[in-house]
Amino acid sequence: MRNYDYLDDETLKRRKLKKWTILAIVLLIAATLAGVRLTDITVKGNTRYSKEELEEMIFPTYPDKNTLYCFLKDKLRPHKELPFIEDYDIQLTGPFSADLIIYEKSIIGYVRYMSSNMYFDREGIVVESSSQMIEDVPEITGLSFGHIVLNRELPIADNALFNEIMNITQQLKYYGIGASRIDFDSLGNITVSVNGGDIEVKMGSTADIDSKISVLNDMLPKLEGLKGTLHIENYSDADEGGIYTFEKRKEETSDSEN
Repeated sequence: MRNYDYLDDETLKRRKLKKWTILAIVLLIAATLAGVRLTDITVKGNTRYSKEELEEMIFPTYPDKNTLYCFLKDKLRPHKELPFIEDYDIQLTGPFSADLIIYEKSIIGYVRYMSSNMYFDREGIVVESSSQMIEDVPEITGLSFGHIVLNRELPIADNALFNEIMNITQQLKYYGIGASRIDFDSLGNITVSVNGGDIEVKMGSTADIDSKISVLNDMLPKLEGLKGTLHIENYSDADEGGIYTFEKRKEETSDSEN
């Protein structure tokens, strides 16, 4: 026990007053900080989720939006693992505002495997397993592959074929063509489904594939609202006029006669 006998009453009073003043200030600051919450969150770099969905995933509880708690949690704890998101940053821009910066996983396509969609990136690494369908990320069909493991390379036997997948998806993305499916048959012929599956594009082999996709880009505005098959498998740069035909899909009808 400390001995304050040598101190006069006035000095003791001043010390006690100082101690309680400091404590009161600390409590006031703590109470103030506890009431400071993020009310203005700006999301950047996101295309997969809505702002509301991201806030629900990253700030799921009431304390998560407390500015001080959010700052400390962001710096001291590992970030949550979120589907299709590589990482995220929370940058405070004020006591009530922050920028939520999203770094999405780079995805070029997916294959179906054991009732799941296995999404892979441009290196062929399977980065996500989900039942979710992502708009403008094509399903790749007709491939032969072994056992698929998350965060491992897609086990395609033919590396040259994967390079073709890369080239096709990049060309489609360059022209802003949203493909729902890219199919490879047993002979390596390619069929691309666009316009929500309304148009099937028969591209044939990978020969002149860049030019074929360029032709597809030119043709799509003319095919708006139509359903059918666009044949450009015989198109070649050597043919100045180009060879392509469109076959309208026959509408399915049913007789209602008794």
